[in-house]
Amino acid sequence: MSPRSALALPAACHDEPPAPPRGSKARIVAIVGPPNAGKSTLFNRLTGLRQKVANYPGVTVEQHRGRVRLPSGDEIELIDLPGVYSLVHRSEDERVTHDTLLGRMPGQPRPDAVLLILDSTSLARHLVLAANVLSCNLPTLVVLNMGDELRGRGGSLDVTALSRQLGAPVVLVSAARNEGIDAVRAFLAGEVVRPLPIALPALQDVPACHKWATRMGADAGYRAPAPPMWTRRLDSVFLHPVGGPLVFLAVVLAVFQSIFTLAKPLMDVVSGAIEGSGSWLAAHLPASLLRDLLVDGIWAGVGAVVVFLPQILILFLFIGILEDSGYLARAALIADRTMAKVGLQGKSFIPLLAAYACAVPAVLATRTIEDKRDRLATILIAPFMTCSARLPIYTLVIAAFLPEQPLLGPFLGTRAAALLGLYVLGFLAAVGTARLLKSSILRSERTDFVLEMPPYRWPSFRQLGLRLVDRSKVFLHRAGTVILAASVALWILANVPRHDGQAPPIAESVAGMLGRTVEPLIAPLGFDWRIGIGLVTSLAAREVIVGTLGTIYGIEGTAESVGLQEALRMHLTVPAAVGLLVFFAFAMQCTSTIAVVRRETGGWKWPAVQFGYMLFLAWTGAFVANRITAILLGS
Repeated sequence: MSPRSALALPAACHDEPPAPPRGSKARIVAIVGPPNAGKSTLFNRLTGLRQKVANYPGVTVEQHRGRVRLPSGDEIELIDLPGVYSLVHRSEDERVTHDTLLGRMPGQPRPDAVLLILDSTSLARHLVLAANVLSCNLPTLVVLNMGDELRGRGGSLDVTALSRQLGAPVVLVSAARNEGIDAVRAFLAGEVVRPLPIALPALQDVPACHKWATRMGADAGYRAPAPPMWTRRLDSVFLHPVGGPLVFLAVVLAVFQSIFTLAKPLMDVVSGAIEGSGSWLAAHLPASLLRDLLVDGIWAGVGAVVVFLPQILILFLFIGILEDSGYLARAALIADRTMAKVGLQGKSFIPLLAAYACAVPAVLATRTIEDKRDRLATILIAPFMTCSARLPIYTLVIAAFLPEQPLLGPFLGTRAAALLGLYVLGFLAAVGTARLLKSSILRSERTDFVLEMPPYRWPSFRQLGLRLVDRSKVFLHRAGTVILAASVALWILANVPRHDGQAPPIAESVAGMLGRTVEPLIAPLGFDWRIGIGLVTSLAAREVIVGTLGTIYGIEGTAESVGLQEALRMHLTVPAAVGLLVFFAFAMQCTSTIAVVRRETGGWKWPAVQFGYMLFLAWTGAFVANRITAILLGS
């Protein structure tokens, strides 16, 4: 009989199907915990760079997997499950975590053990999750994170008593400072013996779980730490009805100005490396189709996109700092007032914020929204938020057509202001669309917005570094797959049909014919057939248009002689350039987003409506922007 078989378990946890056969010998350990408890910090601390991101089989929820090598030489596979407050699966995140712990996730073996990460400074609330997880009858180590803050702010806890109360081993750690991590590794190595079992409340009995958690903490002598004095002082400014939004605006301006000023030296280095390596290849390879493909196709296409990696990393660095410091939670509270005016709830802010990185995880993040109509409205407007894939397009066109001049001294220049304007444009389109949806077909009652406010903390440079490395991997993987494939395919189409072994002029190639086919549709926007090819290829991913133009101008020889920015100035008017920026601010040029919206909404109806609506706004907006700019310039 199992040592925990005498536990009072909810009905859902009695059925324990056998785990499917595993393809590896490594034991699987799941990391479970509420948001902001430090799960990812501990996961990164244990795995370092030996981790990957994928989707759970059959669903669109992301999972982070990593390997931990033990002193014995054995390896443990860690799965960082979505952050949840309970296993009463009302949201998709809760369902995935619940089903994974019970071995019910298709294609996903049941974990051998669990690391339950709780915030020791918020133990009274987080212990509710402990009742849920312990009832799943898996060997569990309760990891109380942020122990340094608990001590530093006058809190206390009898860890031995809590372990006895919970019937599971408990350790007090600080993942950020690497304190107590050896005890976690000892558990992973199987060196910790679990205490005797105790009775637990039923999973669905929420009041019994709040009562149970309170009693557990009290019996273990838990004394909550005092809120940090500087947290209260900072909140008096950051959450002020007037001062809060002004501070937020100042932070946003600083981020956008940094994207241009701080990234330029790094971009020059990357650009020089790409151009130098391309010239070296051209000089050392014999004249052949292979050399033309490598230099004019791959190097010109992929390199044109890779050069923007520094800007994307700077954007994610700032987002990581704001998130880890606790400021983004305050920004969500401020945004709740705006969300209410357009009929959405504060919970929509988090997915919309995630959309500034990528619309795919943003759509997935809507699973935390219980109201189905609010969730659908958030899914439909998320692609309007300016994702990182738009950044290469924006910065390329802005730098090509807009001279840099100071507007607010060193704090804001014309290029940063233009970039900020495009972000605002996308946000206004999202807000207007949300208002339209919530006042018509997706009308629903507003629900309360409950958000846990973490104390302000100094971000960990190690965690920020790991995040940037992970983001670099994602970007370079995309450059090495989607953009590489598009560049190779475009080069092939630009070199057929061949006559007497010679490539045709690109305007007469298959690629040129494709561009001329769509040219009548985009000519009113000021776009030529070259942009037409880019718009078609960028359906795979927005940033592909940069690689496409690099390949086209590279084949024509324009980009090689004068550079991509100058090539754009030679083939686009200023009104057309403004129209191109507006087009990409609105258009849904991303098949990955379309696919994930289809899966999340259960069919093609809403993705088709979303794509058509955004394409209509993109064409109309580009047309209007072109005409207004032409009038202002007198052309």
